Amino acid sequence: MKDIDLQNYTGPLIGILAGKGKNQSVIGNGPFFRELQREIIKNGGISVVFTPDDINEETIAGVTYSPEYNKWTAVTCPIPHIVFNRVPTRKLESGDSFKDAFQFFKSRNIPFFNPRFLDKFSLFEMLSHDPILQSFLPETIKVTDKESLFHFLEKYKTIYLKPAEGAKGRGIYKLSLKKNQSVVLISLKDEFTYKDGIAFWKEWEQSLLKTTYIAQKSIEPALYQGKRFDFRILAHFSEEGYQVTGAGIRQSRDQELTTHTLNGGCIIPYEDIQTEEHDRFFAMIADRAGKILSKETGFFGEFSIDAGLSEDGKYIIYEINSKPMRFDERNIEEKRIQTLTRLFLHMTNNE
Repeated sequence: MKDIDLQNYTGPLIGILAGKGKNQSVIGNGPFFRELQREIIKNGGISVVFTPDDINEETIAGVTYSPEYNKWTAVTCPIPHIVFNRVPTRKLESGDSFKDAFQFFKSRNIPFFNPRFLDKFSLFEMLSHDPILQSFLPETIKVTDKESLFHFLEKYKTIYLKPAEGAKGRGIYKLSLKKNQSVVLISLKDEFTYKDGIAFWKEWEQSLLKTTYIAQKSIEPALYQGKRFDFRILAHFSEEGYQVTGAGIRQSRDQELTTHTLNGGCIIPYEDIQTEEHDRFFAMIADRAGKILSKETGFFGEFSIDAGLSEDGKYIIYEINSKPMRFDERNIEEKRIQTLTRLFLHMTNNE
């Protein structure tokens, strides 16, 4: 691939930090990066995708997408005016290369857009300190031992077990304590019954403790056409505070554990159940959560919220995603690309 020299480029330069695969190729959300590049070029800037290993003292080596020729080309360019963190995995983000890159940009006062993935338990602790948001959080504990887990299960009878660093609905279980003290565990595909908590813990202790799991009170969800549904809310930073860019609905089909489309969930237009109350709630939690995230972890320019509605009409905040997946709703994704580009260029102009 021919190398292009952009070392003398003086326009707005947006760095998109991605990962490096086993064959040394750049890995990340290619379609998303291409759409961003089209919009950034349209507005007078350029973006370069690079990895933590591609940083030199005064330049970075990376790849840039050409909409005109529909291809990626190797480039050498100055240090970007702003860095958008889209490193695709927690493992890569926890490595020394990423940590060194973060410190490199911090030492040069270069805005680092979305500092890291979020941990479900850390997020719960952050939001639970807010007097407004804490009322929307299901009670949550970290799974550390059998005694505290079963005290929690006895209190609520039905709980969810979720990996603290999980995503896309993977590794989620529903755990129920029956009147005869038997324990039932339901996964996306299977159901297991144990005669008591001791039998359950004997089989699952290693799985639940080798990685960090949380236990969360089960909420009986409101139903739409007989099935549970969740809100997916996309939010971005603006000069007026954090604002909602779009909202979608995800509904479960064959299983009730998760509404993720990757696990069989379906998409419903938000307009089908939109209310002014929903809109006000989304606007309020987007602004408050965004300010808390940026204060506690570093600047967040974009995030998405998974929220829901209980059967008795109470709003629930389930999760916040620091690196939102692509929204299947085309109008939301287009607005996302436009909003991100506007924000990038605004921040580079303030340099």
